[in-house]
Amino acid sequence: METIFHEQQEGSLCAQHCLNALLQAQYFSPVDLADLAKQLDESEREQMAIAGEQSEEYKKFLKEPSSNLDDSGFFSIQVIDRALSVWGLGLILYNSPNPVAIAARINPVEEKAYICNFRGHWLTIRKIGHQWFNLNSLLTGPELISNTYLSLFLKQLLEEGYSIFIVGGNLPECEADMLLKIAPVKQQVKPKLINENLSVSSNQPMEEEEDDQQLQKVLAESRHADEHDDQALQKALQLSMEGRLPGQSNTVTWRKSLPCIQPIMFTRQISTTTFVLLLVIQKWYFCDIVNLPLWSVMKCQILTKDSIESCTSNI
Repeated sequence: METIFHEQQEGSLCAQHCLNALLQAQYFSPVDLADLAKQLDESEREQMAIAGEQSEEYKKFLKEPSSNLDDSGFFSIQVIDRALSVWGLGLILYNSPNPVAIAARINPVEEKAYICNFRGHWLTIRKIGHQWFNLNSLLTGPELISNTYLSLFLKQLLEEGYSIFIVGGNLPECEADMLLKIAPVKQQVKPKLINENLSVSSNQPMEEEEDDQQLQKVLAESRHADEHDDQALQKALQLSMEGRLPGQSNTVTWRKSLPCIQPIMFTRQISTTTFVLLLVIQKWYFCDIVNLPLWSVMKCQILTKDSIESCTSNI
């Protein structure tokens, strides 16, 4: 795809983009097309002057703006036709009774290229190698069109109000044409319209800001949870050093081995970090920690004294 020449839309210079896409190089600039438009304006003025420069029609013609270009960068079909004539190319209306047009409607794949217009916007559909491409400057890149879909695509354009012209003559050789004849391309992702792509880009800062706010919220909650766990841990350490729990005289039995399991009750869920530290305390003071909340038991997978000893042996 990189070898295919494609210009993205700038202002209203779609006629320039259309011609350069057709010729597969930057052959025309706005200045070049403006010169051709002025030449056409002068030819039309000379034709009008034949009836007399004092005639009302001639005076009216002089007051009217050019029909071949305007300040926005629009160029007429006459300008495009004149530009193509420099390369020995011509335009044939797709819906005309011209034999070439009739043959194209029967089998559009046999032609070399089409130029389409709708409400002042020009675009090129061209065969490069043995494949067809929509080189519309409103797209982010060339769009591959299968041979079987080309006829339906042209029909769809006609239904949408496009005027379609067949490009007659031999197009100049281009690098993309030679390369794609040897190695046809495949397109996994279709190009988007430029305005859709810009819309997605403009939404990214907003999405990033929302993500930042979400991250700050999570961090704040995490800090609050850590503070709460630290307080609980400090209290647990103090109680462990004293060998008791609040409201109980002595529920933890100090010993090095005991066949039964002495329970220590926790009234709320604890984090994994707190749990591991409590296991350290258990190992230091040889007391059993059991009857933990289901969440802690499932997360640490500790059910018995032996499994606790196994976990703490590596600490």
